[in-house]
Amino acid sequence: MSRAEAAADAAAGTATPPRPVRLSWTLGLFRSEAVIVFRRWRTLALFAVLAAVPILIGIAVKIESSGGGSVDGGRGGGPAFITQVTNNGLFLVFTSLAVTLPIFLPMAIGVVAGDSIAGEASSGTLRYLLVAPAGRTRLLLAKYVSVLAFCLAATLVVAACALLVGAILFPLGDVTLLSGTTVPFSEGLLRALLIAVAVAASLVGIAALGLFVSTLTNSGIAAMATTIGLLITVQIVDTIPQLQAVQPYLFTHYWLSFADILRDPVYWDDLRSNLILQAVYAVVFGSAAWARFTTRDITV
Repeated sequence: MSRAEAAADAAAGTATPPRPVRLSWTLGLFRSEAVIVFRRWRTLALFAVLAAVPILIGIAVKIESSGGGSVDGGRGGGPAFITQVTNNGLFLVFTSLAVTLPIFLPMAIGVVAGDSIAGEASSGTLRYLLVAPAGRTRLLLAKYVSVLAFCLAATLVVAACALLVGAILFPLGDVTLLSGTTVPFSEGLLRALLIAVAVAASLVGIAALGLFVSTLTNSGIAAMATTIGLLITVQIVDTIPQLQAVQPYLFTHYWLSFADILRDPVYWDDLRSNLILQAVYAVVFGSAAWARFTTRDITV
């Protein structure tokens, strides 16, 4: 655009904002959405519930081990890591993530993602958000980024709380991996961080699905319930032997592949498949959410 054209647009009141202003709007929008998500009482309650899981597991394992019983109740159940918790508190991190990933973490993501757009519509604030210069595409992207930030934060809350409880109730030391190799505690801690990141990445697909569902309705409760219902349905399908042909394409199928990080060498095949699958779900349902949201007639 020439300087004369810019002056003409400015005189007409339609001048295109300079790039620094656009960037400021975008960053401000992302920051605003993140603040809204993390300041809600509902979000804090979800964090509290997630933090309570490793506390309860740690106390249960401590009581069981103090009584001389088997920490898995003698039935061979529970995560594979739970038998190692009494020997090394770091394994409480792996156990807590294995327990929360199938149910607690994705349900929390479903609540936040499902309410991201539909909640604004039901409260009547969505129409006012669209008046801002950022536009629908950047608003939708900001919503998704804030949900992804919640995915990472929720996972780190579980991991950090588990590490703290494990350090208080159990000894810490060198880590014996699933392959039998013993590594220093510092390397075990690094692997725990990588596992937390892998778990957070596993939630990208359900986050995109929840965002798409949120664009289909004006009811936040309906969007949250639908997202959680789809999550439960997919998990059921993933356990039916007769449906093995479709299971590798379900976003839940490789969720527990994070355990391969505790092998020496690390098994990357399922981890790579999980990341690719989550990226595909993010692209497909993110695009569907964009197509729906950018053409939707906002009346409330």
